[in-house]
Amino acid sequence: MVNIRKEAVQQTGADPKASKRIANSSDTAKASLQGINGDPLVEPVPEFIETPSEKVIANANNSWIVLGRDRHSTIDSGYGGKGDTQAASIDIVCGRIANNARSVDRKTGEKLWADPDFRVDAARIYVSQKTDLDKNFGLTTGRVGTSSAKSGIAMKADAIRFIAREGIKLVTSEARTNSQGGTIQGVVGIDIIAGNMNSRADGTDLQPIPKGDNLALALRRLTDHVEKLNGIVTTFLEIQTTYNQSIMTHWHHSPFFAAPTVPSTVVMADGVKAMADSLTKTMAGLLSHKTNLAMFKHTYLKASGKKYICSRYNNVN
Repeated sequence: MVNIRKEAVQQTGADPKASKRIANSSDTAKASLQGINGDPLVEPVPEFIETPSEKVIANANNSWIVLGRDRHSTIDSGYGGKGDTQAASIDIVCGRIANNARSVDRKTGEKLWADPDFRVDAARIYVSQKTDLDKNFGLTTGRVGTSSAKSGIAMKADAIRFIAREGIKLVTSEARTNSQGGTIQGVVGIDIIAGNMNSRADGTDLQPIPKGDNLALALRRLTDHVEKLNGIVTTFLEIQTTYNQSIMTHWHHSPFFAAPTVPSTVVMADGVKAMADSLTKTMAGLLSHKTNLAMFKHTYLKASGKKYICSRYNNVN
């Protein structure tokens, strides 16, 4: 994240006539035009290129509500520009041309006129009865696809926060037909795409969201299987220890009157060491491993655990 410092008050590019009137005003008048406590404030604001069918509500500080037809840039853009019916729109904008806003053109000194700019304008809520929402805002396809010639709502700003006192629901496909009367073919999900990157285009990782309860259940079963493996190794160790004891004390009949031979001193020494290592290292390791599995289950797979892998508040289907 890059933070760029800028002056809190920037009046470069403001209407020169208004600036001149302020400069020639008395100190008292100037003080009342500084925007303090909601007083009037002169700042650079472009003129809006308005079509005859649009009703525009605006103030002197670059806040706009435009009631019209679908339009994302010039007057011939969108379904409103094509002359389509059922393409009503409401465009709520704060900060046309954002930090580059000016009242006059730098080169000509004439009034600066601006169309809607879904890429540059500072903050916008756009509502349309018929629009190409993803295309107009430059959004990647993702898994849910692209919305075209359908109703849509988009919000764009440097930061967006959804705040609800009693929960937020993101719900798709609650109806069988869309706003254009078309049949909805199956359930369409929700994509969360950081950086507006499409996995199909550049190899970024767009994957299904796991279901927490099912994931926890799968991991619990996996740890159960690992615990059983721990038991299998323990049983094998016990069997191997019994066999090692037999090898350690193994003897043969000698050719001299079939008298029994003494066990091999080398095998005896190695056997004692192997048994000791099995008890002090292998068995101890198995006990520690079993304890670690139990702690893993409690920490990550139980709701009482400090690092429970399921959210305590948020759900997904």
